[in-house]
Amino acid sequence: MQHNPVAAALMAKMNIAVSERPQVKAECLRLLTTLRLDPARMQLISGFVDTYLRLDDTEKQVFQAAISTMGLDEREEVMQILTSWQQEGVEIERRETISTLLKVRFGNLDAELEAIIPQLMQLSREEYLGLLLQADRKELLSRFQR
Repeated sequence: MQHNPVAAALMAKMNIAVSERPQVKAECLRLLTTLRLDPARMQLISGFVDTYLRLDDTEKQVFQAAISTMGLDEREEVMQILTSWQQEGVEIERRETISTLLKVRFGNLDAELEAIIPQLMQLSREEYLGLLLQADRKELLSRFQR
């Protein structure tokens, strides 16, 4: 079988029986580990798989069981993909929280406020929440604009 990243992505989009979804997701990720893609392509394809094969709690247990049957090297690489998904989710949630607080405080996100979001994301949760709840617009912009 020829390994193809497009095939891995399309496997996720196909109409898959509910009972097979956890195994198909595990197999997609196992296949991705064999492709040796650069990180950007790996993230794109694995994100596609995760988006189209969202699993409920019961399916997640079957998925974990399928992963546990893989060889050690494959299992470690699959776990790296899963860790990457979790980290990406944390970053997305952090960005959304900061954006929401900026909107609530200042009405909308103009270019100036949008530009400071990456810097706010680098702060601890306590730091950015404190700033966003207490600092006025001028203070925020002067602290983070160069």
